[in-house]
Amino acid sequence: MGLLQRAGGELTPRAEDADILVVNTCSFIDSAKQESVNTILEMAQHKQANGGRAQKLIVAGCLVERYRDDIRKNIPDVDAVVGTGELEAILNAAGLTPSPAPAASASPFNILVSRAPSAVHQHSHPAEVGAQLTTEAIPSRPEGDLREQQGRFSRAAWDGASATLPDYLYSDDTPRILTTPRSSAYIKIAEGCDHPCGFCIIPQLRGKFRSRRLESIIAEAENLIAQGVREITLIGQDTTCYGEDLGLKDGLATLLDALAVLPGLKWLRFLYAYPNKVTTRLLETIARHENIAKYLDVPLQHASPSVLKRMKRGGTPEVFLRLIEKARAIVPDIVLRTSFIVGFPGETEEDFAQLEQFIRDAKIDWLGVFSYSDEEGAAAFNLDDALKVPGRTIESRRRRLMKLQQKISAKSKAAWVGREVELLVEGESEETELLWEGRTLLHAPEIDGKVFLNDFGPHETLVPGTFYRAEITESHDYDVVARILE
Repeated sequence: MGLLQRAGGELTPRAEDADILVVNTCSFIDSAKQESVNTILEMAQHKQANGGRAQKLIVAGCLVERYRDDIRKNIPDVDAVVGTGELEAILNAAGLTPSPAPAASASPFNILVSRAPSAVHQHSHPAEVGAQLTTEAIPSRPEGDLREQQGRFSRAAWDGASATLPDYLYSDDTPRILTTPRSSAYIKIAEGCDHPCGFCIIPQLRGKFRSRRLESIIAEAENLIAQGVREITLIGQDTTCYGEDLGLKDGLATLLDALAVLPGLKWLRFLYAYPNKVTTRLLETIARHENIAKYLDVPLQHASPSVLKRMKRGGTPEVFLRLIEKARAIVPDIVLRTSFIVGFPGETEEDFAQLEQFIRDAKIDWLGVFSYSDEEGAAAFNLDDALKVPGRTIESRRRRLMKLQQKISAKSKAAWVGREVELLVEGESEETELLWEGRTLLHAPEIDGKVFLNDFGPHETLVPGTFYRAEITESHDYDVVARILE
């Protein structure tokens, strides 16, 4: 989006007003692929419509990495495809001329302005915008080099996919359009993944793990803060590996230390930690800084040792419980988030019972459960069909876990009643105009529960993107209600 806007494209949220339609796609699991295809077909109808303005339809993102030739062959209305490592190619595809980078003193975060000859309609996720190709040699982790030799990143089974892996990294000089609320922003600190997880094709889609330079991340954060951003969430396919390819030990902790002291940054958090990469220093860093969320997002995926072994992840309930105990000891009142996959090939009733018991024992604050999706290219796809769990069983297990977590969450949220919290108000509730919504530092954007507001206290109205003091007055299964104090 930033590259298009800097080259003269005027971004519009309305497909019917666009000369060029861009669909940024996902290809992680079947449901995401289907949503991407449906959106491409919907945009193709805009292009075909009598009197429609659209002259070009461009497909970008992970679906291109997986089905490059199929998209071109089966959807003739698509004029160009742009993979995850070809971001600058979007300009040629759109017929726009690349513009020079802004002067060093200028902010790379452009405000949308209607000053260009073409209007571009973009379907995209906020965390995925603004990347560009890098020209310097990309360092790598020894683990990634070994996995590459073992074929972890091979696309040989994907007909029509390019054999070349993406290797781009965006930087603080890359133009970027924020699609998040003004007070909040994501920063991607790394790209790619070297882990061997048997259910996942992200390494083939995104390439080997590679970290952005520390100085670039800090510069981007400073620019965001100068624009009014007060909450930054660090993301990557695996944030806890940050810096290993650059020779940094405890790189994420080092980065957090550097960011936490930036003037004007009120809230800082990171997502997507890998369990065996959560170090003592990382936990101590979280505890030391007041503006770092006492929040640990660490997808565990399962708790049965046999399932974890087949997943090529490793771990046991005892190991995970010790990690949780350690986190709670070093960071008092830390909030934990995790996710699990049910129905992985070979998962037995005994395996599932182990997972249920672990959830009872761990008492995790925020928890998601996903049904296993059989993805061509993932190691698990090639497991014996006899090991595959029926879809009905998978869904039944998913519902059982969510029902169990509902009770745990309700008890946890009840303990919030009476607390005074700092609240970031986001605006009127999507559920009813009678309520407003906000988040505490212990709520990650979009994925966790909400704080509903039914009493503005001394204020006649509230300002979205502003921080207030509030008191939690009641609780529900996943959400709480609060009143503004000041």
